[in-house]
Amino acid sequence: MQSSDATLMPQIRLIDRLRTAPVQFRDGLLPALKSYSGHRLGGDRYRISTPVLGRIGSLEVRLATTASEVRRAQRLRYRVFYEDGRAVADAMTRLLRRDTDAFDAICDHLLVIDHASRDRKGRPSVVGTYRLLPQAVAERHDGFYTAREFDIDELTGRHPGLRFLELGRSCVLPAYRNKRTVELLWHGCWTYVRRHGLDVMIGCASLEGTDPDALAVPLSYLHHHASASGIWHTRARAGRYVGMNRMPKEAIDPRAALRMLPPLVKGYLRLGASIGDGAVIDRQFGTTDVLIILPVSAISARYIEHFGADAGRHAA
Repeated sequence: MQSSDATLMPQIRLIDRLRTAPVQFRDGLLPALKSYSGHRLGGDRYRISTPVLGRIGSLEVRLATTASEVRRAQRLRYRVFYEDGRAVADAMTRLLRRDTDAFDAICDHLLVIDHASRDRKGRPSVVGTYRLLPQAVAERHDGFYTAREFDIDELTGRHPGLRFLELGRSCVLPAYRNKRTVELLWHGCWTYVRRHGLDVMIGCASLEGTDPDALAVPLSYLHHHASASGIWHTRARAGRYVGMNRMPKEAIDPRAALRMLPPLVKGYLRLGASIGDGAVIDRQFGTTDVLIILPVSAISARYIEHFGADAGRHAA
């Protein structure tokens, strides 16, 4: 034990120095280091009475409670975004085989686990994940991830009495992209929203590809049929704005356009979400991003009834 402790001393000294470092240094480097390890910054996680939020058959939705579980979510994201998708990995990402960024250290991580399937270490498989960032936590750090692409500060500033939740990094293994898994992810998000008294969900949703002209039909459909207006109107950031109005409304076949939309975007629309003004090209991930804005007050009554006002439908 003594030799093991001695081996760990350099890392312990580094962590102690980081804890006493200037605020600017800690706010930048410390979250990044924590994220790479799967750990989170102390005091930032929203507390919940139980990490298990719901079950359907062998599937369970829960919050990650350990660094190991966060790393498993990051590995799933790497597999879906980089191995199966078009994301371009830097050297560190390829080495780790995990999708990480500094926001992982301040977010809660929602996991869907299949108890009927095992990974190489004999653990139940992680088959889906969502990343959750409440406004109160974001404001103690560098804001929302989505604010890199859209003018989120203007939106939240217009609603000082509402509490926002950012949803991000959603992914599911191909074999599990079915109603049960998606329903459990939504159930987990809804449980989190209700238990913490949150009012508005926001986040980027992605369309595959970086050529907006090739995506003219779905982008134009969203512009004409789902644009946020009035108090919810929000634009892509200057310099990143890509127009979505690429075809006249009468030239669009709504059914064909809906078939071209990712299931996640269609799910948001069914719930009552609207879309921000302008898309953003994300070349690292090989996608075109749109902003989802979903006030709880706008969620269709039939979905509230389906999941339960107290999020009790699939409660564990």
